[in-house]
Amino acid sequence: MSQSTTTAAAPPPLSAMLATLRERNAHVAAGGGAKMRERHEARGKIMVRERIDLLLDPQTPFLELSPLAAWGLYANEVPGAGIVTGIGIVNGCACMLIANDATVKGGSFFAETVRKHLRAQEIAEEHRLPCLYLVDCGGAFLPEQDRVFPDRDHFGGSFYNQCRMSAAGIPQISIVFGGATAGGAYIPALSDEVIMVKGTGRIHLGGPPIVKAAIHEIVDGETLGGAEMHTQVSGVADHLVLSEMEGLAKLREIVGSLGESGRLAVPTTTPTAPKLDPDELEHIVPTDLRRPYDVREVIARIVDGSVFNAFKPDYGATLVTGFAHIHGFPVGIIANNGVLFSESAVKGAHFIELCDQRQIPLLFLQNITGFMVGTEAERGGIAKHSAKLVYAVSNARVPKYTVLIGGSYGAGNYGMCGRGFRPRFLFSWPNARIATMSPDVAANVVTELRRQSLKGNADEAAIAALDAKTRAQFEEQSDPYYATARLWDDGIIEPRQTRDVMGLCLALSAGEPHDTSPRPVYRM
Repeated sequence: MSQSTTTAAAPPPLSAMLATLRERNAHVAAGGGAKMRERHEARGKIMVRERIDLLLDPQTPFLELSPLAAWGLYANEVPGAGIVTGIGIVNGCACMLIANDATVKGGSFFAETVRKHLRAQEIAEEHRLPCLYLVDCGGAFLPEQDRVFPDRDHFGGSFYNQCRMSAAGIPQISIVFGGATAGGAYIPALSDEVIMVKGTGRIHLGGPPIVKAAIHEIVDGETLGGAEMHTQVSGVADHLVLSEMEGLAKLREIVGSLGESGRLAVPTTTPTAPKLDPDELEHIVPTDLRRPYDVREVIARIVDGSVFNAFKPDYGATLVTGFAHIHGFPVGIIANNGVLFSESAVKGAHFIELCDQRQIPLLFLQNITGFMVGTEAERGGIAKHSAKLVYAVSNARVPKYTVLIGGSYGAGNYGMCGRGFRPRFLFSWPNARIATMSPDVAANVVTELRRQSLKGNADEAAIAALDAKTRAQFEEQSDPYYATARLWDDGIIEPRQTRDVMGLCLALSAGEPHDTSPRPVYRM
């Protein structure tokens, strides 16, 4: 293939990428901005993240999910997609928190809001976490109704999930701080237990404007769906509180009575900090994905005591596999040290089967251009051998986790447990990139195909324009913020946070019953 003469600008250092990430997270944390915050607080209401801080046990972590959802969309006027989701400890119990931010478009649901809400419920169901809904919701954002209302995975899916979880014994508890209007009314109505704040909490399927339009009745919001009416007349709510602080205390009290729901398992070994400093990851990992580095240097700064028991270290060496502990929990790690050859794929499938037999969770660290191509690779059966890895990833019964620490390109994304292979959690580093192929390769492929179609009559100016257009498209669409805005991951995290984030994720699944049913050993 002809090679493009265009050269991409060198990416900024990781320190600059981290500064950008922190700046954008701070922007989102401000919600709808100073004016909306002032209006919100003038009504005696607390900002959404402050509510969460007051609800959580002191000095315990909060793993916020997809904080940059909808970043760059809607002229950046819907920070965080207007909702905060995450896992925190409430009265000793790990819970999923789903909290509307009323300073962002009145807490209305956009398409990304729905996806974020559904993703939080999916995680809660898989880990049997109690769901705490901090409701301050204006229902569907009407101009976006075709992307929010009718489909299976739209707004109605959240109510379906809520019903199914409640039936399965996973607690669903709501506290209504403000509006719970139209479809939003079903969030508390479908909950097992409901708290309402007097004076600001409202639940109604149709607000005063809808009532007036539908049946010509004129009624104020408090009479129609206020806290006193719903706790004393309709019975929709169970607890009336006079302030948000009292409501949060009541919610903590309810969670404290849930028994064993959400109780975290005790680590199997005593956690020990890595001997090598996780902060050094900022200097070890290049942001230019064409520069190689040894992924074992990353592993040594994530795992307990920097101890990594490698499996088959001398075979298929472009795939690093081995056993370790993170915060005292055992884990099998699969990480990239280059392109995947047939030997790497077979080794990976073998290792996954060992972890599956031994009931050890799997952590995939992705920095992959894909599987090897070319005549020699194809004659060596790369398609069949890579399929073995894909098959093993698909059928592993143990929890799987994925972190994109570099490139995630082509079929390598699949073999290394991309989003389509249902990892429990998938996080990205700010230097990560995800696409069918890199911008350089995509531009070369597209321009070469155009040359071939023109059979020697190529207009080089048009070819150059096509090259630039393709390169720009792939640069934009492989950017981690493009991905996280659309909830292709569960959030962008800093490299040094990886150990703690994964420690919490492993703790959530550690106490689950194991599937020990017999199954074939495919490596044989």
